[in-house]
Amino acid sequence: MKISFDLDEVLFVSPDTFEVEPELKFPLNKMFTERLRKGTVYLINELQKRGFEVWVYTSSFRSDVYIKGLFRQYGVHFDQIVNGYRHKAEVQGNREQLLPQKMPQFYRISLHIDDEDVIVQNARTYGYKVLQICDPDPDWTTKIIDEAERIRKLEEGK
Repeated sequence: MKISFDLDEVLFVSPDTFEVEPELKFPLNKMFTERLRKGTVYLINELQKRGFEVWVYTSSFRSDVYIKGLFRQYGVHFDQIVNGYRHKAEVQGNREQLLPQKMPQFYRISLHIDDEDVIVQNARTYGYKVLQICDPDPDWTTKIIDEAERIRKLEEGK
């Protein structure tokens, strides 16, 4: 089963309002300025340990090299990365009708984690599952693991 995460305001957060993972050492902290929400490293590794494929699905145009490089510094590896460029090429393609900025079902993603209300609304319209995570919440990792396990059981017909 595939789970995808938005980056901005989900995994990348402001240290002014969220607890964050330790800052990278100089000079890496100058190359990779984003800060990871506390619990991100544990969460991604735990989901993968449980057999989930973990993806990034962001509408940002950060390169996959940049995203992989940043997370590698924390010992995190994603199974796939969909950024704005890949989404535009593979999902939007040459279609005349403008599609939403994220379409997890195109990649057979079972659960997408995002902070934006519009993504939650699009989930209802386009038929994909989303869990909204936005505010600082000490239980955010548990909520995601529980929802992933719940959806896996549904998909397995249990």
